[in-house]
Amino acid sequence: MTERLRLLITGFGPFPGAPSNPTMPLVKRLAALRRPALADVDISSHIFHVTYDTVDRELPALIAERRPHALLMFGLAGRTSYLRIETRARNAVTTTFPDADRHVARKGLIVPGAHPISFGPHMSRLLRAARATGIDARASRDAGSYLCNYLSWRAIEATRAADGPRLAAFIHIPPLPRSGTVLPQGSPRITLDALVDAGEAMLMELVKLARHRGRA
Repeated sequence: MTERLRLLITGFGPFPGAPSNPTMPLVKRLAALRRPALADVDISSHIFHVTYDTVDRELPALIAERRPHALLMFGLAGRTSYLRIETRARNAVTTTFPDADRHVARKGLIVPGAHPISFGPHMSRLLRAARATGIDARASRDAGSYLCNYLSWRAIEATRAADGPRLAAFIHIPPLPRSGTVLPQGSPRITLDALVDAGEAMLMELVKLARHRGRA
């Protein structure tokens, strides 16, 4: 690649049932990384307000403005205790759980008649990179039916456009211990520092993959 590589990292803000979203501090930490391997990489970040309208409005605008070669997206899985590497997006939208503006979707599908769509084989590389840091990371085929799945779908669609990102990835993270909580040695609960380590490993792998895709 002759131009600088551009990577966009995203997270979500609070939503009903999650007044504090740990993707926010995680994205902030990852966007501030300074490593020799990232010297020629422009990293930007964005936090989405948790509504479908926000994703539909802001994702295309971010891609048009920042022209990222790769998207690394994070969301909160409130009932999961490990890192979930999502491999696909489902054609599903919840019609029972409201978004952050208390709106409930009227339709249960994103695209009528469409099948699930895959991020691609690169997700296995990100899974191995995360596991190499010692974190409990597992592949997932079910990104749910809320905003995380919806963003995943729209991001995969964007990678299929001629002027879109080359790669996209979505990672579900578990809730973090409350501030001030001291975890006993050997506790399975994942900390922010552990998430940052795994996030950095996946970021580095995504950079390698995007560079290779650019040369190809």
